[in-house]
Amino acid sequence: MNAGLLNAPISHPTSATMHPRKIQINHSPATQHSSRPPLLFVHGAYVDSSCWAVNFIPYFNRHGFDCYSLDLSGHGASEGRQQIDQFGIADYVADVSFALEQIGQSTILIGHSMGARVVERLLETQPAAAAILLAPVPTTGTAGSAMQLSLRYPGFLETIDQVSHGKPTAAAAELMTKIYFSPTVTTEEALRFFPMVGPESQLAVTEMAVPDLRFRVRHPRLPVLVMGGSADAVFPPSLLHFVASPWHAQVCRAPGAGHMLMLDHEWEAAAKHMQDWLETHFPG
Repeated sequence: MNAGLLNAPISHPTSATMHPRKIQINHSPATQHSSRPPLLFVHGAYVDSSCWAVNFIPYFNRHGFDCYSLDLSGHGASEGRQQIDQFGIADYVADVSFALEQIGQSTILIGHSMGARVVERLLETQPAAAAILLAPVPTTGTAGSAMQLSLRYPGFLETIDQVSHGKPTAAAAELMTKIYFSPTVTTEEALRFFPMVGPESQLAVTEMAVPDLRFRVRHPRLPVLVMGGSADAVFPPSLLHFVASPWHAQVCRAPGAGHMLMLDHEWEAAAKHMQDWLETHFPG
C-alpha cells in the first residue's frame, strides 16, 4: 500500500465488534462540504486499496464525497499476509462490516470484481445507502471465464502467479495488460500499477469459481448500479444483467473500458457516470 496516496488511516475506536486482525482503513475527506453519504471502496482480488487512490478517490473528493477504502485481510497494510489462503469471502465481508462500524454512518458501498461479490454478501445482512458493483463476479462463477481465458491465452494462470508474486516476465506483463486493460493501454503504462498486485486467497478464489446459487436469499431494496467495461476480457459485459437482475439495478456498459475500470484510460468517463448516478439519488 502506498500510504502517500491517501490520508492517514482512521483510528479504530473501541467498539462492540472487535476484529481479530488489524485492518487498514483509509480516509480521504471531500475538498468541499456535502451532505451526501460517504463512499467506501472495496478492492478486488490480487490488489489492495491503492488501486482506488490513483484516480477515483481524488475525483470523488473533488465532487464533494468523503471517501474511505480498506485493505482486506492479507492485502496491503492489513494483517494476515502469511495466512491469506485461510480467508474466504465471509472473512472479507467481516472486514467491510468492521470498516462500516468505524465510519459510523450510512455509507455508499463501491466494490470491484471480487469486492463486488463481498459487497453483495454484506448487503444480505447489513444496510447501506446504496451500492455500485464494478465488473462484478458473475452469478455463474469465475470458472467459465478462467477456462475461456486459459484457452485463448495459454499460460494465463501461471502468468497471474508470476505477477502476484512480483516476478513478471516481459511476456507475462504484456499478457496481463492485454487481459485486464482496454486495448489502448500499453504494457509500459500498465507496469506502474503492478506494485499494487499481490497474492490472493486460494479459498476465496475457489469460492468464487462456482455458481452463486443463493435463490432463497432476500435482496434488500436500495439503489444499485452495476457497471462493467465494454472491453472487459475477464467478465464479459453480457453477464452484467444476471448480477443486476436480483437487485433491480441499473446496468451501465462503459464504452471501451477493460476490467480495471478505475485505472484504465476510460476511468474518468466511468467515474462521471457513477457521479451522475449518485447525484440523482443523493442530490446533496
